[in-house]
Amino acid sequence: MSAEYNGTDTHADSGWSSGVHDLNIFYDTGHMTFLFLCATLVLLMIPGVGFFYSGLARRKSALELLLMSLLCSSVVFFQWYFWGYSLTFSRTGNRFLGDLTMFGLMDTIGQPNGSAALPDILFCLYQGMFAAITPVLAIGAVVDRGRILPALVFTFIWTTVVYDPIAYWTWNGNGWLFNLPSLDFAGGGPVHVASGTCALAYSLMLGKRNGYANNRGLPYRPHNVTNVVLGTVFLWIGWFGFNGGSALAMNIRAIMATYNTNLAAAMGGLSWVLLDLRLDGKWSTIGFCSGAISGLVGITPAAGFVAPWGAVIIGVVSGIACNFATKLKFLIGVDDALDIFAVHGVGGMVGNILTGIFGASWVAGLDGGEYDPMGWVDGNFVQLGYQIAGTCAAFAWSFTLTCLILFLLNLVPGLSLRASAEQEELGMDDYQLGEFAYDYVEITRHVSDLAESASTSEVPSDIRAEKTVTTSAV
Repeated sequence: MSAEYNGTDTHADSGWSSGVHDLNIFYDTGHMTFLFLCATLVLLMIPGVGFFYSGLARRKSALELLLMSLLCSSVVFFQWYFWGYSLTFSRTGNRFLGDLTMFGLMDTIGQPNGSAALPDILFCLYQGMFAAITPVLAIGAVVDRGRILPALVFTFIWTTVVYDPIAYWTWNGNGWLFNLPSLDFAGGGPVHVASGTCALAYSLMLGKRNGYANNRGLPYRPHNVTNVVLGTVFLWIGWFGFNGGSALAMNIRAIMATYNTNLAAAMGGLSWVLLDLRLDGKWSTIGFCSGAISGLVGITPAAGFVAPWGAVIIGVVSGIACNFATKLKFLIGVDDALDIFAVHGVGGMVGNILTGIFGASWVAGLDGGEYDPMGWVDGNFVQLGYQIAGTCAAFAWSFTLTCLILFLLNLVPGLSLRASAEQEELGMDDYQLGEFAYDYVEITRHVSDLAESASTSEVPSDIRAEKTVTTSAV
């Protein structure tokens, strides 16, 4: 058994104020091992997003998206160390934002934070993975036309002025949404609504890709469905750490959250693929992967609050709602090429709202604590209003600040957001990286080059098929 922490708990402190030479006596090794493994699983989600987006993109922009997942997360890892963790989880902030008492991880070692089971440095590691993956989810909006350098500068600024405040409101004990309370177990608002809305705003500010048609987008299929499946598997596995670890200790609530996560993903995948089957008469691999991600997004805010039957409903509703939401981009005329808003933005909204309906205090109590009535199933009908308030706050803050940041950034010499038309035609991999996902892309760079070939039989079939009919994709 670990000893009860006896040091200060009102301000940033290294932990040595407890008067011991070994801070490990205050923590159970099992809890720390569990959270360390969960942080590792969330890290696995970052290349998972890269593979997922890369597979959905065109061949000549595939490598850029893989690289962007690593570059953006690296920027956030530094930002989180520099001041992000302090702005989000300092103990002495106001209702809207933390302070810099933990700047550069000052006095951030062994004092408990987030949970009595976690030392500050472990909580910082785990939450840093959440901070990193959020802009990675959004940055797929650059596909086919966005430049890397301004995207990296944007990532640092956006994490500071958008993600950190929303996460503070939601999870810090001083935050206004936390005290409302607006229930969010693992990031429906700070992660998914914020990132999905960011992608919508980024797509709007970048403008449409050359050749985009309002009624059917661009006539290109995802170039590598295998990468999409691989990315989905990475994300599905990583989500166990994302949601399960949000219990912040190894207990039955963590297991329930993980079970709900798996169940909702399965139901989301089935709902989306069956809906596509009814409409198109085909079993869609992309559809199943998109639906599974939708279910995972929807269950994120609810995982530690709902019973498994609630997870089934959330998975089904998320899969269907996100499927139909992929048509929104045609209604509003925004080229959200990878349907990031449809899956993450709409999925996060659905999950937040349904948490207010199906949240049950007995599920939350599986961690050994006592909780007030939560959702409609507990007779707490006002909770739905609180959930809507939290969702609207995250949407409005993310959309407004994202547009403002991008507008100002685009005015800075050397930081123009978009590549030129010639560079876009050349492809982002060639223009920005000088490297390619596939060596044979050098054989024939454009579909128009096929006319110069003596026979199409001399051209690899996967290049001949690059320009085809569009499909619905995340």
